[in-house]
Amino acid sequence: MEKMTKNLVALMILILTGIVTMSCKQSDSPVSDTLSKEKLLDKIKGGWAGQTIGVSFGSYTEFRHQGTLIQDYQTIPWHEGYVQELMDSWPDLYDDIYMDLTFVDVLERVGMDAPVDSFAVAFATADYNLWHANQAARYNILHGIKESGHWLFNPHADDIDYQIEADFAGLMNPGMPNSASELSDKIGHIMCYGDGWYGGVYVGAMYSLAFISNNIQFIVEEALKTIPTESTFYKCIADVIKWHKQYPEDWKQTWFELQKHHSEEIGCPDGVFAPLDIDAKINAAYIVLGLLYGNGDFTRTMEISTRAGQDSDCNPSSAGGILGTMLGYSQIPAYWRNGLKEAEGKKFKYTSLSLNDLYNISYKHALLMIEKNKGKIAKDYVILPVEKPVSVRLEQCFEGLYPIAKKSLNCADIDTLSFEMSGTGFVIRGEAARRDYSKPDDLIKAKLYIDDHFIEEAEFSTSFRYRRLDLFWNYQLSNSKHNIKIIVEKNDVNALLRSSEYIVYSDKK
Repeated sequence: MEKMTKNLVALMILILTGIVTMSCKQSDSPVSDTLSKEKLLDKIKGGWAGQTIGVSFGSYTEFRHQGTLIQDYQTIPWHEGYVQELMDSWPDLYDDIYMDLTFVDVLERVGMDAPVDSFAVAFATADYNLWHANQAARYNILHGIKESGHWLFNPHADDIDYQIEADFAGLMNPGMPNSASELSDKIGHIMCYGDGWYGGVYVGAMYSLAFISNNIQFIVEEALKTIPTESTFYKCIADVIKWHKQYPEDWKQTWFELQKHHSEEIGCPDGVFAPLDIDAKINAAYIVLGLLYGNGDFTRTMEISTRAGQDSDCNPSSAGGILGTMLGYSQIPAYWRNGLKEAEGKKFKYTSLSLNDLYNISYKHALLMIEKNKGKIAKDYVILPVEKPVSVRLEQCFEGLYPIAKKSLNCADIDTLSFEMSGTGFVIRGEAARRDYSKPDDLIKAKLYIDDHFIEEAEFSTSFRYRRLDLFWNYQLSNSKHNIKIIVEKNDVNALLRSSEYIVYSDKK
């Protein structure tokens, strides 16, 4: 009897320390706060590997299917060594990864309490090209605008940008979604606001919870508690969860419901009155679509989150990273891991880091955050300071604004551009271009006047890296007729300013 008691005690110690790993089905208890260090590292590796697999799998489909499904008969390629091939031939594909690495590198150099400015400067001065909210934020930062992600200064604030860059926040906060949210509050507002920020908060929370549960529905639903219920982001994801329960065998029916209720773009000027939708919430919905209907199956999750369309490399990247964290690297099917062969030691472009480096750095950062948040680190195991998800504050972009018209301008070389519009806001689209492409890039300046009042002067670079995405915008006008005027200062520069169209907003639909 004494021997039996000793054996039982020993077994309980092994289980508590995580040295004995118990298999767990979707119906089992969803939360465990104790992991062996080996399992912790395996999950972190699974997160980075899963998102790398996802972005690679969806590479050639990105924004080629806007508001349409990728049909089942269309084969999406995958084979052994595929990731290395893409890293060699198309290194800029991996913005999902090297954007994360910018922030990981700052944390590594400056520390876990690095100030916002350290992240903002590293991001704005990096060598890579940027798009949408990221590029608008880069321009703002380099021109001294502190609220670089706020919708009044960034028409792309609701875009997907931080959502695809928040993986690191969850991976370094195992079981600590609120700690991940705190980091996302600091970094996510550099380029996004409102739903754009919520996308990163939500993705980070799902990663964090994937360390403590192997129940994908629990992860999806529990992470949503970090998002305010009044927000449009929350309502969109809550609808996916509801429709999944209503149509448990038909992901395409849920996809159609999403198109019906949540696919109208309001902010991003590229997507207003256009099929393109880079809005965070609809693309987050496609992540959740893949996770829920994939039900823990890596292949099915990849297929659904990719075939939903729109940002169909970023969405399977997030879904693959979250599921890879839940499963662990060792449980990602060999078919998918074989695609990573020879790539894990390869440095991502614009960085000095490879996947192998990331595995170890994120593991180190996770241990630091466990310790910082009063968890326990023993020789062979960790006890996570598991947090109950808490909602972040409510903020919304473009409230009370409705696009009512898009009108052509087609001015190839602006001296003075003037037009009248009736509404509460506008965005003028266009770009700077070199007059002589045999000469270097240059800058051109222009001033905006509304109703003969000077509003601002902006600087437009012909360099793609330093460009201003949209010419001018204003969202807080009285609902009446307004005269909009742009006056260009040419001053013998190798640049011109051209406009394509403008979008008009009202406070009524």
